[in-house]
Amino acid sequence: MLRRFGIALTVIALTMLASSTGTTASVPQGTQSDKDYAKSFARYGVTNVVATTQRTSCYTPEVPFSTSDGPNDGYTGMSDCLGASNTGEALGPYATQVGSNPGYPAANPMLVKDHSESDIRVDPTNSNHLIGQSKWFVSAEGYNHLLGFYESFDGGASWPTQGHVPGYEGWTDNTDPVGAFDRYGNFYSLILPYQFFYNADGSHNFQKNTNREPNPAQPAELISVSVRPHGASGANDWITTHNGKPDFVAPYDSQGREPDKQWIGVDTNPASPFVDNVYAMWVVFTGPYTPHPVVSIAHANADGTHTDWSAPIALPEIGGTPQGSTYLFPHVTPDGAVYTTLVNETPAHGSFASTIWLDQSHDGGLTWTTGPAIVKDIPEPPFRFTNTTFRDGITATFGTGNILVAGHYPLYVSWEDGSTGLDNVLLSASYDGGGTWTSPIQVNDNASPVDEFQPNLDVAANGTVSVAFYDRRLACPAAGTAEATGAGIALDQVNPAYSGSLPPYGATNYCVNASIQYYTPTLQPKGHNIRISQHTWDPQLNAAHTACPTCLTTFIGDYFGITSAGGKSYTTSVSTYDDGTNAAHYQQQVIAILSIP
Repeated sequence: MLRRFGIALTVIALTMLASSTGTTASVPQGTQSDKDYAKSFARYGVTNVVATTQRTSCYTPEVPFSTSDGPNDGYTGMSDCLGASNTGEALGPYATQVGSNPGYPAANPMLVKDHSESDIRVDPTNSNHLIGQSKWFVSAEGYNHLLGFYESFDGGASWPTQGHVPGYEGWTDNTDPVGAFDRYGNFYSLILPYQFFYNADGSHNFQKNTNREPNPAQPAELISVSVRPHGASGANDWITTHNGKPDFVAPYDSQGREPDKQWIGVDTNPASPFVDNVYAMWVVFTGPYTPHPVVSIAHANADGTHTDWSAPIALPEIGGTPQGSTYLFPHVTPDGAVYTTLVNETPAHGSFASTIWLDQSHDGGLTWTTGPAIVKDIPEPPFRFTNTTFRDGITATFGTGNILVAGHYPLYVSWEDGSTGLDNVLLSASYDGGGTWTSPIQVNDNASPVDEFQPNLDVAANGTVSVAFYDRRLACPAAGTAEATGAGIALDQVNPAYSGSLPPYGATNYCVNASIQYYTPTLQPKGHNIRISQHTWDPQLNAAHTACPTCLTTFIGDYFGITSAGGKSYTTSVSTYDDGTNAAHYQQQVIAILSIP
């Protein structure tokens, strides 16, 4: 098996480490020029499809919010739907909004404008069937959104079925898009609904007070599920209840115990002793910032239903990590073993640093063990990236292979590293079940130092490893060009984080693309980084404000989606570029499709 991938077992052994300390690393493929990178989109035959402009969605939000930050950056506030919806989704009000306090929900359906943060999955029963999810914003200024979905039946060429994910409209926000198919083609969306109301200045108030909460009839926060059954075709065709009640995995209704960062995995391997197990993972925050990781387990049925969710099971944490652990990514290997990485973020050397390690279970998630750190003391990038106001996202990403290497299913972890003062993406692998890990290599191959961030990792059926990430190596388009017009650069006129001239024509380390890098199972690079976004875009435009309309921090997402099937990679990521379908420069979801080399 190792010979097939052109590397000797002794080479792997020589590069294995028990753990490593965050630092810069070699770029095994070498750097490439920005010119070559820019041309790689066409050279590799990448296709872009703007999915979320293909339909117009509306829903009735639980909490109305009218503030607009426009005209700067293209903001337009919350807008009445006025009959624009063409998705066929239910426009509301909804069953979970019964019991709302006076003034809630909104009086009318509102227009979905922005779509940021993203996840994409492929149906194991039909490789042409894909479902993407993102945050479905009716107000970027108010960070007011539900989760939405977009669905393709032709391998990503078109996305005719779209809408908000139903069942949990009675909360202010539903957040963190993530889903997984079971082996029968049913799609599980793991959801984090939560309540807040707006203070007079537009900031968010999470006070648990039945007289002030928008909807005291519902828990303040919870982990929950909606299932899109195999064969569903309409926007409303979801299973949102279990045993006649909303499909709550775990409700939380007390101050100081707040769930977040949920993720889901399903055992789809027929030979696994735990086939059809569904693993829902999340963290529970106590105090100002102490996350405690847990998992809940159910068994998937062929008709899209499932057994009761287990009581949450605590995951073990590595010693000496008092700040707790977060960022969970459950993955199942063909033998039924379940793995997830965890990240601890602690103050170190005057700034935040991360430690990453691995938990694993070999009995269907009932008991778990942890090992030594994969990498520790990783300097994190700044909370907000240089020159812009959008915040950084999830530190790490994780994946597992389905082809044995050295007698084990390989494990892969990629992470952000701020050692140089800018952000780079590193990658390491384990070929012995997580006991040791290879020396980190750098994924991004830009020649000039800029920020590269939010990696997401996939392992294809043939073992090819891919890491996709956001990329800032290309300058913003120059004034007077068609690309600058399409990118809406002229709208970007006020930016307190930027000291250069505005609009930011030609600005460096500012505008954004998306990239991907391929590797053999033993992490030999297959060519250079490939540009997977046809157009450079401005992250300031219509970016959601996470805390209040006038607060500095904005949002393009904490991660974006990647999957593979039939010899192709599929990613879904944000762009504000107008390709002729996005005149308002809203945050849209762009699907990138390319053949795996």
